[in-house]
Amino acid sequence: MGYIECFLALSLVLCLTSGWTKAQRTNNTRPVFLCGGDLVADSGFVGSEGFPSFYKPNSKCTWRITVPEGNVITLSFRIMDLEADSQCRYDYLDVYNGHSNLVQKLGRFCGTFRPGNVVSTTNTMMLEMGTDGETQSRGFVAYFSGTKAFVDDQQSCGGKITKAQGELKTPNWPDNKYPPGITCSWLITVEPHKVIQVKFDKFVLEADTYCRFDYVVFFNGGERDDSRLIGRYCGDQTPQPILTNSNELLVQFVSDLSVPSDGFLAHYTSVPRGSQTPTVDSRVIPSRPEVRPAAPKPPTTKAPAPIPPIRHVPRPRPKPTTRPVTRPNGKRPGSQNPLCAKACKRDGTIKTSFCASEFVITGKVTSLAAGPRGTVSVTVALIRAYKAGRLTMTQVGEAMSVKLVSQCKKCPLLRRGVDYIIMGQVGEDGRGTLQPGAFTALYKNPHHNLLVNINNQPC
Repeated sequence: MGYIECFLALSLVLCLTSGWTKAQRTNNTRPVFLCGGDLVADSGFVGSEGFPSFYKPNSKCTWRITVPEGNVITLSFRIMDLEADSQCRYDYLDVYNGHSNLVQKLGRFCGTFRPGNVVSTTNTMMLEMGTDGETQSRGFVAYFSGTKAFVDDQQSCGGKITKAQGELKTPNWPDNKYPPGITCSWLITVEPHKVIQVKFDKFVLEADTYCRFDYVVFFNGGERDDSRLIGRYCGDQTPQPILTNSNELLVQFVSDLSVPSDGFLAHYTSVPRGSQTPTVDSRVIPSRPEVRPAAPKPPTTKAPAPIPPIRHVPRPRPKPTTRPVTRPNGKRPGSQNPLCAKACKRDGTIKTSFCASEFVITGKVTSLAAGPRGTVSVTVALIRAYKAGRLTMTQVGEAMSVKLVSQCKKCPLLRRGVDYIIMGQVGEDGRGTLQPGAFTALYKNPHHNLLVNINNQPC
């Protein structure tokens, strides 16, 4: 769905929603999003200034959301289109667990990958959007709503828990699937000289490559600014035991409005500090299919191939005197990609290539893997995206990357760990494709202004 269709559908929803907040107003036809403000309501929409027009450069906007006392806030992103960067250094949206940037940061987002739901532990939340002077985009729109908070240790979905040990489970466990569209937040606190260990007995959530729909996420610490993400989990692969580095653990479970599953059952216990190695901060995203097969299939992962035994040669063979078999044209037999027969030379200049390409990015090559018929699969950690087109960008936490396929191994020549300017086309699967004549060049910081100037000129 394009931006126009998205906006029309969004406008219809917004027009049916009564009670605009101080951060919004209407002009009788559509909502107008302002730069920051106080949003005090049971639910509502929040968006970047002027959406769907491009947001302003060199700006900073802060929205403070408050829902009724006794509720927590669920923030659901509908549209995300900020300048892409692997660390979200230029244009970004920060979400905080309260009305201050001194409390726990629930996430920093940019690019075009739509984040999953973000859930607070209180009835307040703050959004802070910052932009630099270059490469503006459409911005973001999100829906916030107050949902019931769970503060009783006896509740099965969330709660503030101070017991030394206990269990965490999804609603309806084990009789039925968990309900759609719920959020649960557990804040576990044990004695100061202890840390918290969590072990899963059962674990079955909706599977998705990036855990966008149903997931459980763990943070070291509680509602303070030193809290850090331990891991985010979904699918039916049981997570390894989790160990915090402090006496506080924040656990959040989120389900969307479709495809509920069995859920999970986990037990936590407090253990002496230093008795075991804490789980390192990481973003655990299982690489599982987004749709689970209808019937169980044998595992697809293969054990490492055993080292073949050295064969015993009964007698020495005579040294070969014949030459390798060649074709009449002098080339050895074997299938080759006909594109690779072309001379390894860039087609066009940086300006003409920019205009002719579907995507133009700068980034660091992080992996190269051989593919079929001499192709190479390339993973690039983004520095910036000047044109994205239909290119799929993957954001996991604060990092963003893209997958490319180079049609030939030797052209264009790319090396792992090196920064490049890369231009190319996009396949139907959202992967970038590089022909032998695709424009690539070593990237240096001064190239940024050149690319921005080209981007601002008509093709």
